[in-house]
Amino acid sequence: MDLKKFIRSVPDYPKKGILFRDITTLIKDKNAFKSCIDQMVKISKEIEVDKVAGIESRGFIFSSAISYILKKPNILLRKENKLPAEKHSVSFNLEYGQGILEMHKDSINPGEKVLIIDDLIATGGTAEAGAKLVEMSKGKVVGFIFVIDLFDLGGNKLLKKKGYYSKSLIEFPGH
Repeated sequence: MDLKKFIRSVPDYPKKGILFRDITTLIKDKNAFKSCIDQMVKISKEIEVDKVAGIESRGFIFSSAISYILKKPNILLRKENKLPAEKHSVSFNLEYGQGILEMHKDSINPGEKVLIIDDLIATGGTAEAGAKLVEMSKGKVVGFIFVIDLFDLGGNKLLKKKGYYSKSLIEFPGH
């Protein structure tokens, strides 16, 4: 199934000059959503995984389904001040600003293999922050899976240059 047909492009959101790739049109179609999850699970099964981590917020949609199918724990990588217990924090740059990503310190044990899931990769800042959180707990990032890669913004290339395994289902230009 061509998942690209199910992605809505919204100009000037969340700010002028950004072309937002909206996955809500994909997840509201039962066949497209099933195809997307099936493709992500197929990739996931090629990797030895102990835990699946989802990046807030749209990454949670996909990581939850993948965790359930793989029968693996689901770890939440959240925006600042959303987690109640002791946590690791990493600040990072976004395509259109800055952010902080956090994870409970007890989410990952040393040596555990973690697959990180998100809906989209642009410049790679959020994904790299997720990797740093896993590594702060002495876990090992075994890969990333994204629904969308905004290929001209270089995020996937950045991850691969740093030695991470990374796959995306769909590619779009970022501008």
